[in-house]
Amino acid sequence: MSKPILTGRYMTENTEDMVVFIIGMRVNKRLAIHKWLPVFNAMPGMIRELYENKDDLGFLSMESYIGLRTTSMIQYWRSMEDLLAYARNEKHLTTWKNFNQKVGSNNAVGIYHETYSIKKGSYEAVYGNMPRYGLGKVLEPVPITPERNSARKRLKEYEVQ
Repeated sequence: MSKPILTGRYMTENTEDMVVFIIGMRVNKRLAIHKWLPVFNAMPGMIRELYENKDDLGFLSMESYIGLRTTSMIQYWRSMEDLLAYARNEKHLTTWKNFNQKVGSNNAVGIYHETYSIKKGSYEAVYGNMPRYGLGKVLEPVPITPERNSARKRLKEYEVQ
């Protein structure tokens, strides 16, 4: 089933604090499947857990990307406290322990994450002829009006004094 396209230009209000968490892996040695495949296969269970327990965990939404060597997920979280609490939960800790036992410092596969705490008024999300996507799945999309036709105008409206 395809997602409905929101025709025109839309934005999200930037009135909420949130956390953007980017996580992924890179296959450094393609033939070392026994090293990188378990890392790749560990993610679906955690993703399922996040979506099944969104409200309790503070997880809002995510987008996934798979390239030739690198996978990435951009996740949106309600707060840093929620993200850090999930990092300490049983499923994540078990997965992390398994990764360290199987891969450790072996350079066949790499992992990375970046965490950004963003304050209301300090970000923008703009979409043109797109389905609900990224922050547009988390926050309600609103049409861009002439009064909000530039990034400067969209961000100025929410400047923190």
